[in-house]
Amino acid sequence: MGGGEREELAETLNDLFTSVSTMIKSELQGTNNLLELLEKMNVKVADEYNGFGDVASGLRVYVEQLKSKSESFDKYVEQIDEIEQQLTEFEAVISMLDKHVSLLESKLQSVYQKPHS
Repeated sequence: MGGGEREELAETLNDLFTSVSTMIKSELQGTNNLLELLEKMNVKVADEYNGFGDVASGLRVYVEQLKSKSESFDKYVEQIDEIEQQLTEFEAVISMLDKHVSLLESKLQSVYQKPHS
């Protein structure tokens, strides 16, 4: 092999290595770009999930408030039930008094209707 052929072979090999190096650099840059994109996507998703956590926390607080209000309404419902029971008892007493008054009225009328001798 002559000197010219060796130089041509060396130049060809140098071009081959340069091309392979450029190809590997491009592949690595593409992989690096994909990793950066994936990192940005992960950050975005993490931000959204943090927002969901805030929403869930807010909903938990809201449910606790509703539960507390419901418990306070339960007290009122109990009071209403007690008042209703008292009204039922009061109506029974009024009914008895009404019957008693009617009986007294009847007796008074019978006394006044009889002639006095």
